[in-house]
Amino acid sequence: MLHMDRDARGIVTLTLDRPEAKNALSAALVGEIGGALDGLARDPAVRAIVLTGAGSTFCAGANIGEMRAAGAASAEQNEADARRFATMLQTLERQPQPTVALVNGAAFGGAVGLVAACDIAVAAAGARFSLSEVRLGLVPAMISPYVTRALGPREARRWCLTGEVMDAATARRVGLVHEVAEDAALAGAAEAVLAALVAGAPGAQREIKRLLRHVAGRGDAGDEALLADTARWIARVRAGDEAREGLTAFLERRKPAWSRDT
Repeated sequence: MLHMDRDARGIVTLTLDRPEAKNALSAALVGEIGGALDGLARDPAVRAIVLTGAGSTFCAGANIGEMRAAGAASAEQNEADARRFATMLQTLERQPQPTVALVNGAAFGGAVGLVAACDIAVAAAGARFSLSEVRLGLVPAMISPYVTRALGPREARRWCLTGEVMDAATARRVGLVHEVAEDAALAGAAEAVLAALVAGAPGAQREIKRLLRHVAGRGDAGDEALLADTARWIARVRAGDEAREGLTAFLERRKPAWSRDT
């Protein structure tokens, strides 16, 4: 489900490879991403990591069936499931090598967290983004730290509260992505960024990532506490009535009860 390629420069591309499921983040795929990142972090030959999706979609977000099952599980199991995804996002953001999200298509829900947790994001002009959790009776709990850092609190409120779909140009305007290229020129735009990255000193890049966390007032203890808080938050919300209705409605391909008159 996760395909890994490495070129001669030490650039590793991780491709979410479940196109038949729109590269949805199943528990197994989340585990594969986290495991791959852990291994690459210890490899001094790796210069940069690219995260992209197979097919025409970057990532459709969480696996809805698994989300509903987690909400119906015990509180401990529910929270443990949430922590696995939260930990993978934290690993992605803390990766010692530079990370680049190459957004080749739609990125919804948790996928927006993947984009925001990467250092740099390059998107196809046809890509679409949505913090869609609210439409399912959920909250973007585990991705909220990364989304808020990328968009700023004011923009984050608008897009989290509405669940609207934004186009790539809007995503660039609000700070979610850095570059937008026509679909046919996406690989070239990504290559320009990667060429700039490999021109930098790898040790300095590692120090810069640590430095920027420090000057932002962030430390390991605070980040760990925030991770635990957000995992508990989504576990509580998705066990509630609105989430049960929203997730069931999605799987049954109908509108949830709160939107039937709209």
